[in-house]
Amino acid sequence: MAHVLATAQPLALLKRPPPPKASFVDGNDKGPKARHGESESDPAVGLAVARHEFGEHGGVNMSIEASATFTVMEPEILRRLFTGELGPERDQLYIYSRHFNPTVLALGRQMAALEGTEAAYCTASGMSAISSVLMQLVGAGGHVVASRCLYGGTHALLSQFLPRTSGVHTTFVDMDDEVAVRSAMKPGETRVVFVETMSNPTLAVADIPMLARLACEAGAKLVVDNTFTPVVVSPARLGADVVVHSMSKFISGCADIIAGAICGPASLVKAMMDLQDGALMLLGPTMNAKVASELAGRLPHLPLRMQEHSRRAAEFATRMRLLGLQVRYPGLPDHPHHDRLSAMGNPGYGAGGMLCVDMGTEERANSLMYHLQNTTQFGLMAVSLGYYQTLMSCSGNSTSSEMAPDDRARAGISPGLIRMSIGYNGTLDQRWAQFERAVTLMKQETPSASASKLI
Repeated sequence: MAHVLATAQPLALLKRPPPPKASFVDGNDKGPKARHGESESDPAVGLAVARHEFGEHGGVNMSIEASATFTVMEPEILRRLFTGELGPERDQLYIYSRHFNPTVLALGRQMAALEGTEAAYCTASGMSAISSVLMQLVGAGGHVVASRCLYGGTHALLSQFLPRTSGVHTTFVDMDDEVAVRSAMKPGETRVVFVETMSNPTLAVADIPMLARLACEAGAKLVVDNTFTPVVVSPARLGADVVVHSMSKFISGCADIIAGAICGPASLVKAMMDLQDGALMLLGPTMNAKVASELAGRLPHLPLRMQEHSRRAAEFATRMRLLGLQVRYPGLPDHPHHDRLSAMGNPGYGAGGMLCVDMGTEERANSLMYHLQNTTQFGLMAVSLGYYQTLMSCSGNSTSSEMAPDDRARAGISPGLIRMSIGYNGTLDQRWAQFERAVTLMKQETPSASASKLI
């Protein structure tokens, strides 16, 4: 640690100069866009100018700080750390890794640069990021207005868990209906408006500027889950107060890490890390430093990966439509929110790597997925997304199964809806030939033969 090694003067000559001190936690930093200009609406530019962390011995990659606890040179320093007079960003002093860890903090700076926010804090999972933010901002007995189409786990948190444990109640509405959203607001009670940039799994695109305006008018915070569209859309630059991520998905890219992130004002991160009253500090959804190091090495090429995910998804969606399949993809001109995404999106990153194919019935969806995985090797039947191989699942009986059947119907999730996260390995023509063959085989099957494969 810097405050320990400072006593060893000869070693200092071998070390690179310390990086400039930032002040995310203290709220003085105004985020990458304010520091470096409007060009940083491109997330790749924001990442490129973010503070680079060198390794302990001058390595081009930052070191992994694996310590759970940290020492200080004077007893008085420990007291001042616990009162908040001293801290990690301003003074490069740490208490305990559940509070702040140098490696995890460095990843947080990268996430803040990516999303154009003042600060970010990285957590053990996407759901821990969402639940911690809601518990911090809403409070016992508070009210949330949320999209009726959300990831099943988020829907269950809002409709089941938080009402039971905290008395939080949620009104689920069509977020495309401005009148309905405004009517759902409860003066003095509504604390959060929660939406996904691109809904899971129906791929509706939220009108973030409109929702930000309505939330502000009601004295609420707009919280946006940007898991489906990192780099493609920057919600904070469109007015969102807080942006959350499951970093397990596109940001990781390898389906081997569970992680989350909260991006927003420095004041929020500081409040959530308060030793006495902070949701993150007291609930303890701590990211492991080794995980943070892994993710920090993957973030720089996220923009390139998202471009290719988007390119493949757009091409597949176009070809699937020509086969006569019912396809949902915001990059298609006839998608109801195509123009909205084009206006909100960051130029050059397309419409994302997610698409849906509606096969009408669960039986037909299962038959197609069976052949796509087991006969033609087009992709894998698995939940999650953002992998370099295509992942597919029937949302109604998997990632949206927590929702009641009526809620799924209102959200537009049909029994035969296949959600696909389009990968980029192999050649595009190779993968398309595999897809086309699977469709042909599915059409040739009798219903009984299709069902027998699933027993």
